[in-house]
Amino acid sequence: MIVDNSVRLPMELKDLFWDYDFRHLEWDKDRDLIISRILNQEGLSALKWLRANISNEELREWLLLRSGAGISPQRLRFWKIILNLPHRRVNAWLKSEGRTIWDRRSAH
Repeated sequence: MIVDNSVRLPMELKDLFWDYDFRHLEWDKDRDLIISRILNQEGLSALKWLRANISNEELREWLLLRSGAGISPQRLRFWKIILNLPHRRVNAWLKSEGRTIWDRRSAH
């Protein structure tokens, strides 16, 4: 099921988007940002909302199309298990040169 484009994001997601004007975020135009932020965090409320509005297969395809870009290594390993992502592909994403440079930089 896809989120109705006219529906505003629930207020419990507001803290995830501290650097955006939350009132102006919309599913249809900010979908990648919204998915990425939710997949990167550990809170249950946002995750329940996302998983109630987008299927596991859609999440899986979203990650595959982006080669896991924007998702932390720890969360990517978590989603690999939950969404049955190919182990070798996830390892390759995490070992890619551009990714390892960014991951080292963001770890400090």
